[in-house]
Amino acid sequence: MADRITVIGWDGTPLTEAAGAALAAATLVAGAPYQLGALPVPDAAERITLGDIRQAARRIAEHRGAAVVVAEGDPGFFGVVRTLRRPEYGLELEVLPAVSSVATAFARAGMPWEDAQVVSAHGGRLRRAANICRAHPKVAVLTAPGAGPAELALMLRGVHRTFVVCEALGTPDEDVTVLTSDRIADHVWRDPNVVLVIGGAQAAAVDQAAGWLAGRPVGYPGAERGWALPGDAYAGAGRTGGETGASEELPAHVRALVLARLGARPGDLVWSVGAGNGALAVEAARFGAAVVAVEGSRSACARLAVNARRYGVEVEAVYGSGPEVLGGLPEPDAAVVESGGPEVVRAVLARKPARFVALARTFAEVEEISRAIGAAGYRADGVLLQSTPLRSAGEGGGLELGAGGTGALVLWGEQIV
Repeated sequence: MADRITVIGWDGTPLTEAAGAALAAATLVAGAPYQLGALPVPDAAERITLGDIRQAARRIAEHRGAAVVVAEGDPGFFGVVRTLRRPEYGLELEVLPAVSSVATAFARAGMPWEDAQVVSAHGGRLRRAANICRAHPKVAVLTAPGAGPAELALMLRGVHRTFVVCEALGTPDEDVTVLTSDRIADHVWRDPNVVLVIGGAQAAAVDQAAGWLAGRPVGYPGAERGWALPGDAYAGAGRTGGETGASEELPAHVRALVLARLGARPGDLVWSVGAGNGALAVEAARFGAAVVAVEGSRSACARLAVNARRYGVEVEAVYGSGPEVLGGLPEPDAAVVESGGPEVVRAVLARKPARFVALARTFAEVEEISRAIGAAGYRADGVLLQSTPLRSAGEGGGLELGAGGTGALVLWGEQIV
């Protein structure tokens, strides 16, 4: 193992005395080509270009001498430190950080960022990063070759955002460009870069709120505690709408089961088809998922927008019904068909969400939908969920069975691996 491994974060400013001394004593230096060219690397030192970090870590572990790894900004923040500390390499590190590229990017934009989400598009995670940008009004994206600003903007087509693209931060070639998302794909961007994605219906409310928790959850502050809230917590409760005339309100206990089966989480994209007033869509968004809600009633879409604003989440409402409207939507990780029947179910299953839920109106629909779930390559399951409300028993206190029990036919499927 190397006698000493020092990880130096470099943000383009002059090295600290400790970092300069470590570099001067190094017999092996690993870094990006522009870093190796710009820093005073000793002539006798072995140079390693950082590409595959794991391969570099193995070489460093075999080295006898003083090794230095140069990384961008803060190497402990989405940086090389996590990989270098893996137990199989047996490396002991001294880390000398600089200002992280994310902090620098927000500084260049003149914006606070304790309320921002920070995601990495490295490792094939561009789609999940884009879903975070759909769900949150302030996101910093650490890009990668082939997963840069242009590719991110294409993933977000139809979603209006402002991009702050920060190229070559801390170098003489530094450039900061502010463009709307529809213009980003027209440019060629240099690596490395950091992209700030700003905007959405909740941007102003989030920016004005005093925060205490970094990367605050969706819907905070002001969001009501809990989920599967009572129906009257949402505008439009009890109304009927959509082409089927079905109730826009799913009972709270039904929503709880559907949400559990969907398993929505940050980085996911959830479809809610036949969304009604959006109670279920809003609650999926409160778990941090990006949500597209499809609804065939314009008045219901309006109430859905009201409910999203009330709970401080981003829900993209798409007006329309039937399979034809689904073709232009981004790929879902999970989907629920609240209304629409077997035809819509088959159209949603054709897009292969990992998790799927449908609500049936009749036992005949249960049979047809369950067959569709199985034919699409999913393991089908379901339940008849019946409930009877409890009411006050009178002056003596306590509760007793009330009238007006309800039943719901809920089916779900998970892809068979």
